[in-house]
Amino acid sequence: MLQISVIRQNKNEVINRLKVKNFDATNLIETILELDEKRRTTQTKMDETLAEANRVAKSIGQLIKTGKQNEAASLKEQSAQLKAAAKAMAEDLEVYVNEMNKALVQIPNIPHHLVPAGKSAEDNQEVFTHGELPQLTGDFLPHWDLIKKYNIIDFDLGNKVTGAGFPFYRGKGAKLQRALINFFLDEGTKAGYLEYQPPLMVNEASAYGTGQLPDKDGQMYHAPVDKFYLIPTAEVPITNIYRDVILKESDLPVKNVAYSSCFRREAGSWGADVRGLNRLHQFDKVEIVQITTPELSYSALEEMRNHVASLLVKLGLPFRIIRLCGGDMSFTSAMTYDFEVFSAAQKRWLEVSSVSNFESFQSNRMKLRYKTAEGKTELAHTLNGSALALPRVVAALLENNQSPDGIKIPEVLIPFTGFDRID
Repeated sequence: MLQISVIRQNKNEVINRLKVKNFDATNLIETILELDEKRRTTQTKMDETLAEANRVAKSIGQLIKTGKQNEAASLKEQSAQLKAAAKAMAEDLEVYVNEMNKALVQIPNIPHHLVPAGKSAEDNQEVFTHGELPQLTGDFLPHWDLIKKYNIIDFDLGNKVTGAGFPFYRGKGAKLQRALINFFLDEGTKAGYLEYQPPLMVNEASAYGTGQLPDKDGQMYHAPVDKFYLIPTAEVPITNIYRDVILKESDLPVKNVAYSSCFRREAGSWGADVRGLNRLHQFDKVEIVQITTPELSYSALEEMRNHVASLLVKLGLPFRIIRLCGGDMSFTSAMTYDFEVFSAAQKRWLEVSSVSNFESFQSNRMKLRYKTAEGKTELAHTLNGSALALPRVVAALLENNQSPDGIKIPEVLIPFTGFDRID
């Protein structure tokens, strides 16, 4: 959520920057500023009224002590009127604050000045590439045929037990999943991230804090009796560890890594691009999260970007890094890098990670702050990234490493899998 002070002091700049996300905030911002003016005016009047009520109360006590009962009675009536007026102002104030917050949560985060304008993925900027694109020869197969050939992932069984988009992993397919999770977690801890194993469900306050609510209400699986939400990423519970917390500047940066299953209702049947592992309702992912100061958040973003790149290099996957344009960014992000690996059998790029800086957007919602060395309390900056999401990594590994003799396992994974080939 944007800070009202930022909107008040930089109204035109905020409106213009949000146009990069193809969002016209003009009317909402005018509404917010009008409500904010009413809120501030009412707050001032209420404070003045309460101060006068306190002054009158003291006078009543003094009059009673000196035996001036009639004058005290007159002031009691005045005191009652002042308290009633203050109560009415408090009710008005609550209305203004609630209406202002309803409007504020509809406004996306302001994109960083390096974010290009654009409406879709076609307008994203490629900023880095690594590796040569593999050229398959012979009778090569896409991963959805490979998993049937080697009987390592069962979509039909998942559909029977749960529904489409909830596959079973079996045998070497399950071991490959576990190997990737352990590899990603170990690499995260080597890079200084503290490992967590978070709950897979969060309450409304947590989903609101990281920006999933109200923006993605219909895209999250919901347990309405308990008012819990299945997490779309470990970012949600991990970042909410620090909701309503004031950290010390000396404690920053906070660096956490977590594995979790992730649940997303938005997965659907949108053509051939979602076949197999390309899009699922439930999938596994290792997430990295950082909390730092505003001055260091973009260097932290580059550090996280380099960490994700190192994982793909070690797995031997060709990849490219994309800076998302305004129209392709999430509601909460100020800048996002997407990582895409090349799928040899599908002959296309598959997104496997997004690394984002949210600046103070999430921390303002969560009241996540830190105290500077000088004792000043400031909003922290939050960042997160997939390191990595498994389904499309597995798809690319299966397709790119296939041969007539089976599927070769990357060397870095062999200590985790216990085998060097799926055959």
